[in-house]
Amino acid sequence: MTYLVPFDGSALAEAALERATEFAALTDEEVVALVVIPLDERDFAVERGWIDEDERYDPDEIESALEAQVTAIAPNATFRCERPEDVSSVASITTDVVRTIRTVAQDVNAEIVFIGSENAGRVSTPVTSVGAPVSEDPRYDVHIVRHAGED
Repeated sequence: MTYLVPFDGSALAEAALERATEFAALTDEEVVALVVIPLDERDFAVERGWIDEDERYDPDEIESALEAQVTAIAPNATFRCERPEDVSSVASITTDVVRTIRTVAQDVNAEIVFIGSENAGRVSTPVTSVGAPVSEDPRYDVHIVRHAGED
């Protein structure tokens, strides 16, 4: 079995990866850190803080930077990057990211998905959050990390 961590480089994603790594050390499970980089979605990359407004959009550079971040946090984790090409005109980018996370969760036979989200599980959820839709899938348990540091 596997622990899957959708990773976008945010402080909450880092905390989720750290938590998954701690659990894996106790249970001898594999950790997969998943980065989803929608192709040709410069605004998405700027919104996530992957690039600055005036920076060139290069998915390869973003992937390398996120992989280095994952490796620094969890050297034994498996890094996986998906780049969904077809952003549906009906669905939002977030919907496509969620779809990709769910597909990978099934593909790696995830036992638990560790999500760093301050919004997952709340009654009202921002449109950009992947936490709530990913947490609705009954095929795996979900561990929601809402705090990046100790409060």
